[in-house]
Amino acid sequence: MAKVKITGHASGSGVITVTAPNTSTDRTITLPDATGTLLNSDGSGASLTSLPITGLRPSASPIIINGAMNVAQRGTSFAHPDSNGNNFTVDRFNINTGAIGVYTSTQESLTSGAAFNAGFKKAARIDCTTAQASPAGGDYFYAEYKIEAQDCSAFKKGTSAAETMTVAFWVKSNKTGTSQLTVKDGDNDRICAGTYAISVANTWEHKVINIAADTTGAFNNDNGAGYIFEWWLGGGSTYTSGTAPTSWEARADGDRGANNLAINDNTANDWAITGLQVEVGTYTAATLPPFQHRSYGEELAACIRYYQTSGTMQYFPVTRWQYASGNGLQWYQFQSEMRAAPTMSVSGGWSTGLTYTTPTNWDVITTKGAQLEGNATQGASETYYAHAGAIYMDAEL
Repeated sequence: MAKVKITGHASGSGVITVTAPNTSTDRTITLPDATGTLLNSDGSGASLTSLPITGLRPSASPIIINGAMNVAQRGTSFAHPDSNGNNFTVDRFNINTGAIGVYTSTQESLTSGAAFNAGFKKAARIDCTTAQASPAGGDYFYAEYKIEAQDCSAFKKGTSAAETMTVAFWVKSNKTGTSQLTVKDGDNDRICAGTYAISVANTWEHKVINIAADTTGAFNNDNGAGYIFEWWLGGGSTYTSGTAPTSWEARADGDRGANNLAINDNTANDWAITGLQVEVGTYTAATLPPFQHRSYGEELAACIRYYQTSGTMQYFPVTRWQYASGNGLQWYQFQSEMRAAPTMSVSGGWSTGLTYTTPTNWDVITTKGAQLEGNATQGASETYYAHAGAIYMDAEL
């Protein structure tokens, strides 16, 4: 049995006092099985590497935005492929599919199950509504999340000090089997992957996937796509004929979806995800840092960088210059700066007629705002109003 020994210092003359707490309950202190020096009260006196400290979060804030799937600005249910080109339900989480069936994606409310018990109230869910059991070679079907390249610097990709990555998430499907998460490098067209198993049908399961470090291909320091995450759910031979690469390689499409659940093969099939987190370093389920739940307001503010809407507008003034008639112009200020100059669109029951105008053109668009042009001819200095419609701004990766 190991013994505990207190050794005095030959040069010291002070007295070290160990004081017991005021408690009537037995207390046990377990020392680490490693050599190290305890920290002083001011934090000095030891190197953090000298003690086996676990559970520290490498990043000051979550790398993933809306990982709890709480924000859904566009709506809570959409069909895919969507006739309007929208592939999102919950913000930042994209559904990519081409000629391999029809699906409904929803923001699902959770009321029970392991993910709910872990603190998650929402999930992104995909249901097959029109099956395609025999996809063509070029068909593809995956859920996707993208991170800006300038936000990937903590991984030191493309350097000799490149870091590993851990991706964790809760997942549920009616189908059991092995599926694949592929991580792409948006700047250098490289991929690496890991697999996960759906062990029990219709049951929330927590998955932890380790992705290798990549010393090749540094990211651009810009607002383009850096890491791109693909959860493969189905596909044709172009994307499924290879093997999941556990080390980084030049993109080989056959390896991207080598393992998938083929959600496309039956209208009874579904797949759902929540609690998505990405960490710097290699973790197991036991050592993974806890998921950082941000407030709804914080998540919404982060999502607005990529997508925002005015909501139904109430009497937004559109004014003509004082010295000439013509279509009215008005600067529309965004709620906050966007990732890039967005694509502008409008919808709703815009009022028309006397003193009303409908936005028809955006002749100046920046990351901070856009110039709205009305569809009605106005007299010099005359003010019309854009009323009862909505404006949408999309700057997604």
